[in-house]
This record gives sequence, C-alpha cells and structure tokens, in this order.
Amino acid sequence: MRWLLLLSIMTTSRAESVDEKIHAAIAGFPGDVGICAQNLDTGATYALRADQRFRTASTIKLAILAAAFAAVNEGKVKWTDLSTLRDADKVSGSGVLGTEFSDGDKLPLADLVHLMIVLSDNTATNLVLDRITADYVNDQMDKLGLKQTRSMRKVRGDGADLKAPSGYSKAGRDPENEKYGIGSTTPREMVALLEKIEKGEVVSPDASHEMIKILKRQQDHNGIARRTGDAPVANKAGALDHLRADVGIVYSKHGRIAMAIYCDSIPQVDWSSDNPGLLLIARIADELLSSLGR
Repeated sequence: MRWLLLLSIMTTSRAESVDEKIHAAIAGFPGDVGICAQNLDTGATYALRADQRFRTASTIKLAILAAAFAAVNEGKVKWTDLSTLRDADKVSGSGVLGTEFSDGDKLPLADLVHLMIVLSDNTATNLVLDRITADYVNDQMDKLGLKQTRSMRKVRGDGADLKAPSGYSKAGRDPENEKYGIGSTTPREMVALLEKIEKGEVVSPDASHEMIKILKRQQDHNGIARRTGDAPVANKAGALDHLRADVGIVYSKHGRIAMAIYCDSIPQVDWSSDNPGLLLIARIADELLSSLGR
C-alpha cells in the first residue's frame, strides 16, 4: 500500500510538472492550442483541449492513408490500379505532381499514397480520394471509433491558385463543417489512430507496419521532429495560413511517445520553417518527451 501511495504521489507530481511546463510554453501564444500525448509503453498521458475539434490541414492524410490500406484489404481497389494525371487534376501547394509531372502520366495507387504522405502531395491526395472517396475514409474512421475525424472534401490548393471545391463527403456538405476545410479531428482521436496503427490494429499487423514505414519517410521535420535528434519519428504535419499541426510517434529511448499538437488562429502568415506555430510545436514536443518518457 505504501508503494502504491508513493507511485500515486509521483504520478500526480509528474502530471503537475508537465502541465506547468506546457502552460509556460503556450503563455503568450496568440492562438488556439490543442494537445494530446501518450507513452504507448507506460500509458503515461497528457491532454490539453484534447477533445476540441480542429482543422486538420494535411494531417487528415493520416486517416486517408489508413482508409487506402483498408480499401485494398477489402478488394475495393488494388495497389496497382492506375490513375491518369490530367492538368485539371493538378492543385497547387505541397508536392510534385502539380509541377513536375505531365498530363497523361499514369501512376499506381501505391505511388500516390506514398507521395501523399512522404511529400504531402495535394494532387496525389485528390487522386487517392477519387479512388476511395472521402465518405469511405469517414466510414473507416467510424469503424475505429473515431467519430470526430472527418475527411470533408478534396484539396483545393493554396494561395490565389484555388480550384473549385469538389469531392465532398456527406460530412463535408454540412454547412456547419465548411469552416474545417478538408478535414476535422481532435488531438485525442489522432493519438488514438496513431496508437492503433502502431499496435497493428488498423486493417492488419502487416498493413499497420507498412503505414508506419511510410510515415517514417515523411519529410517535414520542422515540428515534432525538430528537436528529437536521432530518435526515429513517424509523423504527418499540416499547415494553413493561420494553422500549424503535427501528429506522430517519436521512438525515444524511454518509450514510444504518440502525440498530436494543433496550433490554430495564428495571427501572422509566415511560411518559413520558423513559423511561431512550428516553434511552439517543437517546444511542446520536447517537453512531452522529457516528461512522458521518464
């Protein structure tokens, strides 16, 4: 009993410590911050506005990734299915299909999924959604118990070069959801999805393992992975003019730390790697690793 009491005191003290550090980090940040994190090996957790719905930006591509694997497993599509790239399909923003590939090029679904995650390719994302649909993504999230994680529509691009919105899901056609853009989620649900993938519970152990391998090749390291050193990271970042987000797993020496950090309503538009939201995500991730990885 004495040891249980001591453990309880230590756990409470640690929770208070990380909460103080996180609040110190976000003090003065002129935006909305939502955080959820869990050490998948010890169960230690941290949450701040973890059940608030946020715009996903490109972090919704994690859900699309999971749904693509489910669609292949169910025989709805095959990895070798070819999509023909048309100029009308190309959207601006991240990726290479919109700028480096030609009208008429044919790409297999497997390549499109890799581009969607590794380079966050917007055009590839839309071609994947053409194959499986946003409604199918949401159906898969429902099966996983993730009711707030919604794919709303295809990507329009960015800046002044915006395509007309298309590819709406049922959720996306709800006027109440227009403010979320291509997707909505909560930090807690994103951590739950990461945990399920890491534990081999999405589609199959082999499929989940392959998803993690793809996420580890993701090339945006300005948020969660900014200060992690040599620790492997499997993550998916997202960005809009006034939002920065990152969700992923850090494979630290003290455990696998899954985290989802959303910073919205950032006043200034800053597309540099030192965007205040990115710097805050990096600092929060550092504090979470230090506190939950003990």
